[in-house]
Amino acid sequence: MTVIRAEDRATKAAPADNFTGQVWQDPVIVGTAPSRMRATNVSFTPGARTAWHQHPVGQTLYVISGVGRLQLEGQAVQELRPGDTGVIPPNTRHWHGSAPDRLFTHLAMSEVDDAGGGTEWFEKVTDADYQVAPAR
Repeated sequence: MTVIRAEDRATKAAPADNFTGQVWQDPVIVGTAPSRMRATNVSFTPGARTAWHQHPVGQTLYVISGVGRLQLEGQAVQELRPGDTGVIPPNTRHWHGSAPDRLFTHLAMSEVDDAGGGTEWFEKVTDADYQVAPAR
């Protein structure tokens, strides 16, 4: 058994190249072979969001607190609330982040592919696309 202590994992600011606004990341686990699992607690300040991106094996988001948004390319923006789970299929462009006036925290879970490849990042989400009213 391994216990990873909270104090051994520092909170870090998310890279500005891949995020809009202030976003904080708390690593939960980076699996070692044979595991390919990665999990991170991600906290978004109001209006903060990821850039468009995709994951080779997909991604699962479990909402911890606040109100957020998730959009798969070509689909309507969805509102996310505590207890909701967003399941993003493999290699599907998407973005996620907070509502304009709310904090938002989710547990982001994904796996690397067989070659060790992970997230592929694209352009930032425009303000116009972000401001579209979400479905619930």
